[in-house]
Amino acid sequence: MHIEVICTGDEVLTGKIVNTNFSYISQKLEDFGLSVSWETTVGDDRESLLLAFQLAGQRADAVIVNGGLGPTVDDLSQEIAAQAAGVDLVLSEEWLAKMEAYFQRRGRVMPPNNRKQAMLPAGAEVIDNPVGTACGFALNIGRARFFFTPGVPRELRRMLEEQIVPRLLAKSGMQTAVYLKRFHSYGIGESHADTLLAGVAELAPDGSVKLGFRAHYPQLETKLTARGSDMEDIRRKLAPVEQEVRKRLGNFILAEDDRTLEGVVLAELASRQATLSLVETFTSGQIAARIAHLPGAEKVVRRGILARELAEVCAAVGLDRVAATGGITRETAEAVARAVQRHTGSTHALAVLIDLDEGADRIEFAGTVCLAIATGHDVASRRSRIVGGREWVRLGAVEMGLDCLRRYLQGLPVYERIDFEKVE
Repeated sequence: MHIEVICTGDEVLTGKIVNTNFSYISQKLEDFGLSVSWETTVGDDRESLLLAFQLAGQRADAVIVNGGLGPTVDDLSQEIAAQAAGVDLVLSEEWLAKMEAYFQRRGRVMPPNNRKQAMLPAGAEVIDNPVGTACGFALNIGRARFFFTPGVPRELRRMLEEQIVPRLLAKSGMQTAVYLKRFHSYGIGESHADTLLAGVAELAPDGSVKLGFRAHYPQLETKLTARGSDMEDIRRKLAPVEQEVRKRLGNFILAEDDRTLEGVVLAELASRQATLSLVETFTSGQIAARIAHLPGAEKVVRRGILARELAEVCAAVGLDRVAATGGITRETAEAVARAVQRHTGSTHALAVLIDLDEGADRIEFAGTVCLAIATGHDVASRRSRIVGGREWVRLGAVEMGLDCLRRYLQGLPVYERIDFEKVE
């Protein structure tokens, strides 16, 4: 089945905003064994939109149109869709009532221009939007089935996953029972993981499980897409493959499915009624930022200290500056972690200290990361040389700090060599 995606909007066409919606649509369809044949970006221009819809209707079997469903004058998707299909715009009383109820629940009166969002091409199938005022809709233009979606990312994603993907699978003739299993890892590159997992998909019968990867440094997502007659059939087929993936990737798996590394760390701490203090240098406070906003974090995160110079860190935790003599080492990180744990009274402390090489503005350089985890009776630490530009070092240090804390809390080795380290 040939699928086309049309993204609308002057701000997308001119590059004023990054078109992350197309990336999401394409990746999500790929997860379910569907692929995009064409992508078109069109500005808010009636003639250009009409031509794009007509061309897509001639060459594609299904078309996803993203954007242009808002209440303002530059939102043209409904109008041009009706013109391309040769039908009139008609008021959807059903969607108008839903919009009015949406505003009433929020104690607001619906502005008159929102009524425009309930004007749909005659005969269009309404696609529900439970989290916004722009309904999606579907209709035929030429040989293709068009699916119109809102440009707001969270609205698009909900609509795509819950309603459009099932319709596309049914149209393609594929089995509609599809499940995506995801493993998130840190420390293994894509090619290394591909080698480690060679042949695992063959453990499932009849080729019903497909293995794939999505690298987004510093993490790697390993995907298993499974098809079956129903979820019980899928679980049966997936079980041996899942087990083998966990066995081969081992301690590098930090979370599965919708769980995140920071969420796992917070859950481990909360289950112990533990508290956490953080010390960070050169990370822009990203370790604290990853955890502190999560629900329940206010009971766990006690204090975060961010400084650029080691002397400032030592002063903040009441540590004699003599301890910083000789620069950043594992021993220094251990001393800082112990000091902040005592100073704040938290059960756990994580210190992530970074020393950049000279010429850190170059693309090819390494940074030294020394981190330590301290409790009232124990300390664990590791040192690493991360290769890459400044941003790679920063991202890698943040991920390594959180992952080492995850390992410590789960009773796993804090040190295990990763693919992103420089051999010395």
